[in-house]
Amino acid sequence: MRTYSSTVLFLLGLMLLCSASFAQEAIEISELLEEDKDISVRDMSRINSKVVVADTLDGWRVDWVGGLNGAQASYDNWSQGGVNTVSVTASTVLNAKYRKNKFAYALATNLKYGKAKLEGEGTRKTDDRIAVNNKFSYLFSDDSWSFFGNINFSTQFDQGFDYSTDSPTLLSKFFAPAYFTQIAGLAYNPTDYFTAEAGMAMKETVVADTALSTRYGLEKGEKFRFEPGYSLALNFEKKVFANVRLISTVETFTNLQRHIDNTDVNFSNELIGKINDFMNMSLQFVMVYDSDFNREVQIKQVLSAGISYSIL
Repeated sequence: MRTYSSTVLFLLGLMLLCSASFAQEAIEISELLEEDKDISVRDMSRINSKVVVADTLDGWRVDWVGGLNGAQASYDNWSQGGVNTVSVTASTVLNAKYRKNKFAYALATNLKYGKAKLEGEGTRKTDDRIAVNNKFSYLFSDDSWSFFGNINFSTQFDQGFDYSTDSPTLLSKFFAPAYFTQIAGLAYNPTDYFTAEAGMAMKETVVADTALSTRYGLEKGEKFRFEPGYSLALNFEKKVFANVRLISTVETFTNLQRHIDNTDVNFSNELIGKINDFMNMSLQFVMVYDSDFNREVQIKQVLSAGISYSIL
């Protein structure tokens, strides 16, 4: 397992480092937005905590986007068989950004919740996310380098179950778990589409329901755990085809009091295709390694289509 974990960490980091080799082909994000008018689609579909404040910003800018994705399948006397299903996912993203001289601040909130109704099996959750990210930055004389501080929070709205057994098993719920992280360090931003960050970090895990404590690395009956460590993050975002953007990130957290094999790794990828000013399609692929939950890699893949609307 130790060799497997180390190999996963190496390959994930290598994939994003290779993507930085395209630096000479960079197109400024501000120019892309002016050409494509797709800031709502980009922000609505973002699945990582990367927050970038444009060099041209002076003062405040606020964006608020709402989205609704859905799918439906119905069968009547269909020879291949099938299950009638209806699924809907609602989401909203609020971004507030501020820049004055060498100081920048950004707030990003991402709320998402989805349900699916399967004939004969009731309703099941398909997506669930509450994330609030704060980033403070101070640029050095070389604008490619900056000192940053992050204060982040994440949890979920509803209960989550494992349906692989005859009797569904409760895996998670609101504030079980919830994560608070604080990171301070250096960021390197050589292009508009690639950023590398490294810093010292603190992570707090809250499990309000003690029946789930041991599932997330806490002792039986405990509700809170504090972990000191360090964090590394690589972020890549670039238009790869006409009306198609790729967002890819690797984020890690290593507890200084545990072996490196227990490093948390989150590898997220999303392709976002713009159909028109209101409609978009996206393909998400996420891999998570969290030894507190179990020693197997968690995988999530979602293909969706829907609408997004800029409220602000």
